[in-house]
Amino acid sequence: MQPSDLAGVPDLLDGIRALFERALNHTRTAFADAGGGAAALDACQVQGYEFAMINAELHAANAILEYARLCMTTAEGASHGADLEARLAGAFVAESLVKLRARFEKLRYLCDLSARDLAQAFETNEAATLARRYLDPAFLDETGAMVLRDGGYGRSLLDEDKQIIASSFGRIADDIVAPLAERIHREDLTVPDNILEALVEMGCFALSIPESYGGTAPESGHDNLAMCVVTEELSRASLAAAGSPLTRPEIMARAIMAGGDEAQKRRWLPGIAAGNPIAAIAVTEPDCGSDVAAVRLKATPVEGGWTLNGAKTWCTFAGKAGLLLVLARTDADASAGHRGLSLFLVEKQPTDEKAFECRQDGGGVLSGKAIPTIGYRGMHSFTLFFDNWFVPGENLVGGPAAAGKGFYQTMAGFAGGRLQTAARACGLMRAAFAEAVAYSRDRHVFGQALGDYQLTRAKIVSMAANLRACQEMTYDVARLMDQGKGHMEASLVKLYACRAAEFVSREAMQIHGGMGYSEETPVSRYFVDARVLSIFEGAEETLALKVVARELLLSKPS
Repeated sequence: MQPSDLAGVPDLLDGIRALFERALNHTRTAFADAGGGAAALDACQVQGYEFAMINAELHAANAILEYARLCMTTAEGASHGADLEARLAGAFVAESLVKLRARFEKLRYLCDLSARDLAQAFETNEAATLARRYLDPAFLDETGAMVLRDGGYGRSLLDEDKQIIASSFGRIADDIVAPLAERIHREDLTVPDNILEALVEMGCFALSIPESYGGTAPESGHDNLAMCVVTEELSRASLAAAGSPLTRPEIMARAIMAGGDEAQKRRWLPGIAAGNPIAAIAVTEPDCGSDVAAVRLKATPVEGGWTLNGAKTWCTFAGKAGLLLVLARTDADASAGHRGLSLFLVEKQPTDEKAFECRQDGGGVLSGKAIPTIGYRGMHSFTLFFDNWFVPGENLVGGPAAAGKGFYQTMAGFAGGRLQTAARACGLMRAAFAEAVAYSRDRHVFGQALGDYQLTRAKIVSMAANLRACQEMTYDVARLMDQGKGHMEASLVKLYACRAAEFVSREAMQIHGGMGYSEETPVSRYFVDARVLSIFEGAEETLALKVVARELLLSKPS
């Protein structure tokens, strides 16, 4: 395969991007004519969702194309060839064209697009050449055989220091986490201390905290790429028991760094970095889900601090945690919306139990109960009830001057959490992909190995291509965020990678047949774990509409 095989693809994607901008401009006009507010955004939710997903898919396609280009042009690529990498990039983009065309067909009558407009974007000579080459069953059969032979999905282009990090944390994943992962899931255990101790020893909770506060991040800013590499390796062994414990200190540390005063940074960040206390995030409430601005947990000023009254839900690891980051309403006027919210650092006694009740000398009570879930077991997500729970004044993040700024402090933490969730999705995909490859080689049906069948190989190619695209997109966004950019792209990569994890884990389960539905095989765990990824750290619909689509519609026409 020659580099020229993909030479026309960037122009092809540019044409689709132009069609995207045309449809978007049509909706921008309608959005502006309707007042440009929340009601106008709600009136075009269908279009907004499609715009967000198209944007994410185009970013993923560009990421894997750039990866293939680098593989073909670097010294290593020139000496070793880049056949598999180019094949996966071509297969991914060809498949993406099919999905993108379907999305544009949905937009056609909503955005004043004609059949000719779609034909001009999707029925070009470049598109036909790409489809004939990379969707051809014989090509997929040959490429699938290559993937199954080596079990890989292209070379890593990470710098040597990041590959060393991946190797180190890969050993932790294989030696400490993996042997316990199935039992934690099947028996719904709390993450054992030996896993947490290993994570602390390796500095996993310190990745977003500067060295001056006891962390490992450079003083100049975050090393988001290192965080992604670590998260991916640990999630490969267990999403809940290893990859996800990193997210809560990540969000809390970023929120404190963004909004906390110097005394709070000195007091809390070294302990968070050392895993003492374990951190948890209490933002979601029973009646408002991802609608953070609708938070109702009430914070009332009293002598020496505040009292909290109300409920939170889906507070992951709240039992084991000794410190909660709690978003509460400090402005009693509900019309203040997100401007009436503040962040608090709430201390409590940690426990391994699935139900707890903490009492204060002054009569305050904080109770919690774990929510049974089909997957993502080990950390447990809790519903919490605050009854006159006292919080000292110095635990208001940023102090009195920051009252009412909690929404913005929370969002500063969540941007990193969304990127990390994409990395978690990549780790889970890697695990599911490896199991599918191994089973395809070993399982024999109708007289030959499952992996010898054309359809199995085509599935394997699609899984490998999606995995590679998501990895490269995640790494690209991490590098952007290291430069202080990429917050919208973090939402895009979460949208795409979490959906891809559902697809890859589903195909891995399907390849296993009946055994895939049994808890005797890890793919059943990967499947139910993958399902949560599009829900937490910002539900897919909320991200698509309230973050991505909103920004697209408010931006100036191109």
